[in-house]
Amino acid sequence: MSLISIKEMYIRVKVMAGSRKESLKKIKEDSFEIKIKEKSENNLANKRVLELLALYFNVTINAISIKSGHHKPQKLIIIRI
Repeated sequence: MSLISIKEMYIRVKVMAGSRKESLKKIKEDSFEIKIKEKSENNLANKRVLELLALYFNVTINAISIKSGHHKPQKLIIIRI
């Protein structure tokens, strides 16, 4: 019987919603700055942030969640790898 080890990585993200261009910039090892076109209404910005991080870290969107900062530009994100 084999055990699967799931590791969690915590990163801090600063989100700038309503930008003209989308970008994901790594500031430090555990810190990112993300610009997205979506506005921070109806959870659209949070969904887009999770999509971009899933692409960056090559994981499914279900492996990423927001730990804190749901209604703020600064967020703490958990990535299960």
